[in-house]
Amino acid sequence: MQPVSNRGAWLALIAALLGWMFDGFEMGLFPLIARPALQELMPGSDISLWFSIIQAGFLVGAATGGVLFGWLGDRMGRVRAMTLSVLTYALFSGVCGLASAAWQLAIFRFIASLGMGGEWALGVALVMELWPDKSRAWLAGVIGSAGNLGYVLIALMSLVLGNITGEIKSLLKALSFSSQTIEWLTGNSGWRVLMLCATFPALLTFLIRLMVPESQKWEKERERGHTRSDGRDLLGVLIGALAALGIITIWAIEAPFIVRLPATLLLLVVAVFGYVYPIRRNLARSGLAESLQRLTTRRVLLAACLSGVPLLGTWASVQLAPTWIDEITGKTIKECRAFTQVYSALGATFSCLAIAWIGVYLPRRWTYFGLCIASLGIVVGFFRFNTGYDYSMLASVFCMGGIAAAFYGWLPLYLPELFPTAMRAAGQGFGFNFGRIIAAVGVLQLPVIKSLFADGYASACPILALVYLVGMVLIWFAPETKDLPLPE
Repeated sequence: MQPVSNRGAWLALIAALLGWMFDGFEMGLFPLIARPALQELMPGSDISLWFSIIQAGFLVGAATGGVLFGWLGDRMGRVRAMTLSVLTYALFSGVCGLASAAWQLAIFRFIASLGMGGEWALGVALVMELWPDKSRAWLAGVIGSAGNLGYVLIALMSLVLGNITGEIKSLLKALSFSSQTIEWLTGNSGWRVLMLCATFPALLTFLIRLMVPESQKWEKERERGHTRSDGRDLLGVLIGALAALGIITIWAIEAPFIVRLPATLLLLVVAVFGYVYPIRRNLARSGLAESLQRLTTRRVLLAACLSGVPLLGTWASVQLAPTWIDEITGKTIKECRAFTQVYSALGATFSCLAIAWIGVYLPRRWTYFGLCIASLGIVVGFFRFNTGYDYSMLASVFCMGGIAAAFYGWLPLYLPELFPTAMRAAGQGFGFNFGRIIAAVGVLQLPVIKSLFADGYASACPILALVYLVGMVLIWFAPETKDLPLPE
């Protein structure tokens, strides 16, 4: 087996960085188009519930995709599976622009999120296995930064499209589109055109498939027979996904809280069992010692909780900032959504690079603990002390994006250090993405908590940010892995 060249390692990194950037591109789409899209699809209705349902469905889909494509990555190789994942999220994000009802938007966004969740885990596994251990810290930083650059890219694109709407209409008219179709595509802030632009990442699949080398560590595991898997394992993923979607259904229909709470807890247990099932089966076939199998299973669950804390904190705060600012300004400032997202994402981009540098010097556990304290403080401060769209708000959203998103430079550094090569893609895929289901359950509480307060998000978001207190305790049950090589 020929060693991977420096050129091959750099090509893999470039492809993964582009994939992560377009992940951020896709995730940043909905906060920008949510209000105009849902107001068009549900005229005269309260959009809060469907906003939460679509967000929760996206998180569940990403969790499912993380396990599904992680399973494929351990079976068929990192590169092939990553190609399929990028193609999935690119095509179905574009299809969202053709939705004619809120439920269609939810379904298309769910399918797109399957690919997005898979790409994160596969890209991290591939890059960390092709690059030397000493590079892991700065690699984690650029991983997180690339995703946040995607948020900046889509926000800037929305600003550009908003300023050239007339030119787009003229072009469509020259192409013989009817006036009705042109208005359908470009009306309501041009959200459909913006969604259709999300098909661009599909071009990335050709770069990945033709030029990126496979992980040598995975190739060695395949030669040892440790990458065998059974298609029946995916039955557990199906059960887990159905249970998670059941949670969303319970909160989408009218039901008393006394019914919703136990049903949610029961379905969450079923979801955990379903998603862990293929991992347990792979462990049993891996040839690993029984003690190591049990350790890996515990670490999978621990990784999910450690990821769930910042994911819930982010999706219940930073992701809502553009929608909240748009809401309190009454749309009097047309570009406020886009600029809010730009400043938040720029802060996140710089912080992910900074956390990589910090990771070289500080223990993993103390870094996570400090981020939890800082994130709780900045989220509460942002939503309680901002009352409108001005320079101080933009400065504070820059800080909030930077601090709360710094976890996404820490997680790709820490999670690969928890799992052996044969289980790395599936283990970290589950760990990071099942955290999204925890976040989805929290996001579904937003309409309920918001309805309890006259100021809505200004009180609901700080309450959900208390999840960082859980993270401050949880991290001390995790192993310290600083300066240790990736486990074989």
